[in-house]
Amino acid sequence: MAIFASSSSSVVVRIVLVFLTISESSLGVRGLSIGINYGQIANNLPSPSRVSVLLRSLNVSRIKLYDADPNVLTAFSNSDVSFIVGLGNEYLQNMTDPIKAQNWISQHLSPHLPQTKITSITVGNEVFNSNDTQVMSFLLPAMQTVHSTLVNLGLDKQVTVTTAHSLTILSGSYPPSSGTFRQDFAEYLQPLLNFHALIKSPFLINAYPYFAYKDNPNEVPLDYVLFQPNQGMTDPNTNLHYDNMLDAQLDSVYAAIKAMGHTDIEVRISETGWPSKGDENEAGATLENAELYNGNLLRRIEQRQGTPARPSVPVDIYVFALFNENMKPGPASERNYGLYYPDGTPVYNIGLQGYLPELAMDTDSASILNVSFRFLTNSPLDFTYNHCLYTF
Repeated sequence: MAIFASSSSSVVVRIVLVFLTISESSLGVRGLSIGINYGQIANNLPSPSRVSVLLRSLNVSRIKLYDADPNVLTAFSNSDVSFIVGLGNEYLQNMTDPIKAQNWISQHLSPHLPQTKITSITVGNEVFNSNDTQVMSFLLPAMQTVHSTLVNLGLDKQVTVTTAHSLTILSGSYPPSSGTFRQDFAEYLQPLLNFHALIKSPFLINAYPYFAYKDNPNEVPLDYVLFQPNQGMTDPNTNLHYDNMLDAQLDSVYAAIKAMGHTDIEVRISETGWPSKGDENEAGATLENAELYNGNLLRRIEQRQGTPARPSVPVDIYVFALFNENMKPGPASERNYGLYYPDGTPVYNIGLQGYLPELAMDTDSASILNVSFRFLTNSPLDFTYNHCLYTF
């Protein structure tokens, strides 16, 4: 693990970033303007300062957090990277109190604005998975209170308020044009959609074709969920053809929203990904499938593709996830969604290139730092460049 000298680490990181600018132009590094989920349920991840170098070198322009980690937000200050920060479900009741909402924003958001681009707050995550009607009842009041606090602070034009849902909120998704929300959630979702439309905030969905395949591997065609060539399916109501499940899932959410009277709300994918490893009973959780899913997904993002129902509207997607997280509970797949291992090595080859700096104090002199740049090219040609930086 790299060791940072407290008096010089910020200088080194700045020098690293200058080096990256030169290297990207000279080495022709390929990057995509993508969004990614940066989870931290692990005890072996690189520091946020090192991660900031990696993500900037990958041309990642949008990051979604599950909290408002000050170390991460500080590491990305004065960059072009925008953030979604999160309020966990455990905060929902407190966030219905205007004083507590203002205290949270004053402590967790305001210190980082405007030097760090925070564009959204997710109030709760997959709340309707909890089966706790009390928590569900807190969701909308919490979102309204947080939004009102942002308005009072003059931040509502910069920071929007939303929440993320799993696809379990749907009662039906086939065909996509017949998508509907579960009836037992209607009393919560109708006013929630009205609120989204009022403040013009996006409706976020965590969409995983992997789950559909895992649960029914004998019925769901693998090529259909991996964006591979396949016969696909045609929606009998619209005659639109679908060649992958993610598009069908997204359009079914749009149909469910329309069934509740709204065509004025944008749906964005806040999570999607595929695990590279799983337990024996987790069908499809393999390195090969993860490489195919995420590789094809990134190509679609690069091509700015829309869905069959909205072909001219590029789908806004946050890939899940940046790193494998070794302390996540649940089945083995939960710990193996990362594009990268914690040491910065790509889990598989999907064409991304990046740099993870490795910094270590020289044993001969406290005034010299050995700096190692790993060029992560997803190929056997990865190499390391070492040189010394004299600090002042």
